[in-house]
Amino acid sequence: MTPEATQQLLDFAYIAATVLFILAIKWLSSPVSARHGVLAGEIAAALAVGATLCNPELVAYKWVITTLIIGAAVGIPLGMVHMTAVPQRTALSHAFGALSAALIGIAEYYVGVPNVTRFGMAEIGLEVIIGSLTFTGSLIAAGKLQEILPQRPIVYRGQNIVSLSVLSAALLLAVALVINPANTVLFPIMVAVALVFGVLLVTPIGGADMPTVISLLNSYAGFSAALLGFVLNSKVLVVAGALDGSSGFILSVIMCKAMNRSFTNVMFGAFGQVQAGAAAATEERTVRSASPEEAAGILAAASSVVIVPGYGMAVAQAQHKVRELYDALTKRGVDVKFGIHPVAGRMPGHMNVLLAEADIPYERLVEMDEINSDMPQTDVALIIGANDVTNPAARTDASSPIYGMPILDVDKARTVMVIKRSMSPGFAGIDNPLYYMDRTLMLFGDAKNFVGSIVRELAGGHS
Repeated sequence: MTPEATQQLLDFAYIAATVLFILAIKWLSSPVSARHGVLAGEIAAALAVGATLCNPELVAYKWVITTLIIGAAVGIPLGMVHMTAVPQRTALSHAFGALSAALIGIAEYYVGVPNVTRFGMAEIGLEVIIGSLTFTGSLIAAGKLQEILPQRPIVYRGQNIVSLSVLSAALLLAVALVINPANTVLFPIMVAVALVFGVLLVTPIGGADMPTVISLLNSYAGFSAALLGFVLNSKVLVVAGALDGSSGFILSVIMCKAMNRSFTNVMFGAFGQVQAGAAAATEERTVRSASPEEAAGILAAASSVVIVPGYGMAVAQAQHKVRELYDALTKRGVDVKFGIHPVAGRMPGHMNVLLAEADIPYERLVEMDEINSDMPQTDVALIIGANDVTNPAARTDASSPIYGMPILDVDKARTVMVIKRSMSPGFAGIDNPLYYMDRTLMLFGDAKNFVGSIVRELAGGHS
């Protein structure tokens, strides 16, 4: 095959990969077509990697094959984690992707010195800064999600000034390198400062905002890859990185809107500190609790039930028991739906994925805006491990940190039942007045065990 024909074939592979990447993003926007989206993305990545490996400019495969083996050895175990660990695994994926982009950018700089142009230095500098801060920021996010690090915000006086000063220092070093790319002493300092900024950026952010942070870090990793595509003159990397970066950014905007929060509040608001007086309020008020037998009786007598899943369901791995509950109630003629809040869990779509894993029909998963209109006519709202997304203080208490955040209107149902281990506050660190309402019953215990007990009671009563 002639060099011209080879190049045409490679270009065709890259174009096909680009189209498939775009289709993957499109299909992933719906649970019905999500599997097609995943497959399209996998084929696109395989085409892009395969075309790159067939590039005539690649003359030595030893290091490529070695790194592929190492990557597979790390990636396969990471891909086999439990669904509850998917958020932290996703954060690690962002970290590895950003690290690879930063390392390639660093290599390009040192290989190109002293012939790096000012424009090329600007590309490398910006790409390395974004990649480096995304790497350490993603590691901190993974540590918080894995509970290796404190989930509550770690704050101190003047933290925003310190963080922005560190970022400014990294950018000033990049500008100095653009002015004089041959000043190699400044380059490792710039990288180190960017790494420190990544730590400072995510450490003050609480667990309640981790879904948005993960989405935003995904955006940063994508933009870093796009910039690397300019550095390497790789069109497919530019397109793939731009798609990743823009989709992650748009998703972050949507999530901020779902929480009625701004980017600045998410990134610099230290949201999630336990509010003073929350514990005292818990002690002063009383709650009504119920046993599995009582809960089963109420559910059996209902004609409509809305189940609201949260991270507590994910932690307890209760999704399969929830499916059994759905089946048991459906057999009795009960209309069962699932109310899904956009930021329930610890990453976008977390609840949808967990429920899909348990083979709960897609059409039973109803988004917040649609399910809220059904709540006043709902006999029972069963909340499984969800806290802040059901807190009516978001509508009524102007002093609440979550005031204005759209929530699931479970308090409007005729009966509310909440499966929860204890009365401790959720990620936002605030008390939930829903738990003290006259028509609310607290079902204390592990979600998986409690739902299993309800299913057994329903089975016994049905027989």
